Amino acid sequence: MIDGMFDHGSMPALERLVQFTSQRHRMILHNVANISTPNFRPKELSVDSFQQALGEAIDARRGKVNSSNLPFEVPDTKQIRFTPDGVELKPDFNRENILFHDRNDRSIEHQMKDLAENTITHNMGLSLLRSHYQLMESAIRERV
Repeated sequence: MIDGMFDHGSMPALERLVQFTSQRHRMILHNVANISTPNFRPKELSVDSFQQALGEAIDARRGKVNSSNLPFEVPDTKQIRFTPDGVELKPDFNRENILFHDRNDRSIEHQMKDLAENTITHNMGLSLLRSHYQLMESAIRERV
């Protein structure tokens, strides 16, 4: 019964979203911290490939009978491996920027844009998860 409480609806997808944005946040902060380090190449994750993998998992689960009882399995991508406890990232090097004389292709503007977008997405996922948990708490306490 407890498993069914946390594995239904959008909760598994939201958990994967929060796990991904948390790991991506660390990667972006690592890029920002090393923005002036010679020979440093910023790393990049494809948000589109994550969204596609998440969409495939949602569609696969939605298409099955009694899908709420099935585990939520997101297919791995080239850069992301989904484990039962979280995600493991294998980011690529970002090759979009101009290479400077110190062999660094820094773009603080690009990193800050990515950080802002990632933060908004992360906070939205947490907010939606929080509302799910508050709804369950109200049901358990028999208050509506």
